[in-house]
Amino acid sequence: MRVIPRRKKKTKKYRGSRFHGYGKLRQHRGGGRRGGRGRAGLHKHKWTWTTAKDPEYFGRGRRGFKRPGAIQPRVINLGQIEERLEQFSSLNVVSKTEDGKLEIDLVKAGYDKVLGMGKLSSPIIIKCKAFTETAIKKIEEAGGKAIVIQ
Repeated sequence: MRVIPRRKKKTKKYRGSRFHGYGKLRQHRGGGRRGGRGRAGLHKHKWTWTTAKDPEYFGRGRRGFKRPGAIQPRVINLGQIEERLEQFSSLNVVSKTEDGKLEIDLVKAGYDKVLGMGKLSSPIIIKCKAFTETAIKKIEEAGGKAIVIQ
């Protein structure tokens, strides 16, 4: 049986040779192992490095997240409504209905919600964006009405 001559593999051929025939160390090492040469890929695969080490390179850095502030509704208690009737009438938010009940528009006065603390001695029609359950119950017990305005 005849043996077919085979070409030696390059790696075998260059065993013991430090640079495998390419001169200096970096001459055969292209940009591939380094992810490109120099600043290549700063907007692509080196983006995390760019944002951390040189954020001004593209005119911005890591932006982060800013939590929106909590919205604090302006609230008023039922007891305070009767105390401030004169103040509300000077703001022109109080009017009288045909059956003699007072009608207060708390949205125009700058309030968002009516809370149920305190008592109403007279029937009042109150307009506001929101009411608590106890506030609605107390307003209706006094003979008034709670109207929700959007």
